[in-house]
Amino acid sequence: MNNDLWKFNTHSIRTGSLQSEFGENSEAIFLTSSYVFDSSAQAAARFAGSEPGNIYSRFTNPTVTMFQDRLAALEGSEACVATASGMSAILTTIMGLCSSGDHIVASRSIFGTTLQLFSNILTRWGLEVTFVSITNLNEWEDATQKNTKLFFVETPSNPLTEVTDITALSKIAHQKDIKLVVDNCFCSPALQKPLSLGADIIIHSATKYLDGQGRCLGGAVLADKKTIEPMYQFLRTAGPAMSAFNAWVFLKGLETLSIRMEAHSRNAHHLALWLESQPQVERVYYPGLASHPQHKLALAQQKSGGGIVSFEVKGDQKEAWDLIDSTRLISITANLGDVKSTITHPATTTHSRVSPEDRQKTGIKNNLVRIAVGLEDIEDLKADLSSLSD
Repeated sequence: MNNDLWKFNTHSIRTGSLQSEFGENSEAIFLTSSYVFDSSAQAAARFAGSEPGNIYSRFTNPTVTMFQDRLAALEGSEACVATASGMSAILTTIMGLCSSGDHIVASRSIFGTTLQLFSNILTRWGLEVTFVSITNLNEWEDATQKNTKLFFVETPSNPLTEVTDITALSKIAHQKDIKLVVDNCFCSPALQKPLSLGADIIIHSATKYLDGQGRCLGGAVLADKKTIEPMYQFLRTAGPAMSAFNAWVFLKGLETLSIRMEAHSRNAHHLALWLESQPQVERVYYPGLASHPQHKLALAQQKSGGGIVSFEVKGDQKEAWDLIDSTRLISITANLGDVKSTITHPATTTHSRVSPEDRQKTGIKNNLVRIAVGLEDIEDLKADLSSLSD
């Protein structure tokens, strides 16, 4: 059967699978650091790139290749390079495509550690970064310089689930020969396909929904082959590589990605609606709600609202902490994308290293709580947050 005609769920289970001489049905983990060559000539040919094949697992491993090929099929991408974490995927993208003296325009509504990378590390190496509103596209255009290489955006954003118009932003970028990078972590390819909307590069923290059970760290970058090549060369040399074991875990995660994302979205939508009706909640942020500022846009470019719900409680940090500490079912942790629901206080965890002034600019208040809604029974989740009903 022509696998070019396969649908999403079939790709998520079958694409990229390699079978050894033993005929295993489940993909194998190739736990080896290096590979044996038939001859010196073959070794030289592989190192020179004139013969395909594995060389060293820092940059060639069959299990990692299977994961890369499968994720590329799901995102509709020519190529993928897998990395050790989501942050190393971002670093690999920048190191592969940018040089000292280049300029990046980024949304200020991004993960706190990404802000730290852009603000306090990359600038030390001669890169300039300008932060703009995720939703005001005029700011993106105004911030563009002659040396701008990349636009970088998370959509939906962390933690307020703001949504940007990927197609409109890509048009601004391409008019100036700039590549648009979209962090697709919150949606995954099951809910959103940024490349089909005009993006050039996709970033993933595979740690989140691609795994789906909070087991391993990993990341990925997807783009056309020409764009991926310098990133692959950076990974080959610098070594922020994905392990074979983690790649195998992510392969298993991808098999259930679609049904999990449907269930996450369904639970999150129910919980968001319930939260809007609670007397101790001031505001709820969820793209699937009609009250969300970019609700119509989210419906246009996402299959559903996703699994992240943020909300402001009445009061300040104390009230937010009291709510979090009152939970007995939901896990108090800053990770997301797990089948287990998680709850965190962004101002003092994921965005704690962001200055109070910058948190204020992005709307991250001290009374904000973020829940990554898992797959537990929705009534049990509501019961765990019952203090909001008082």
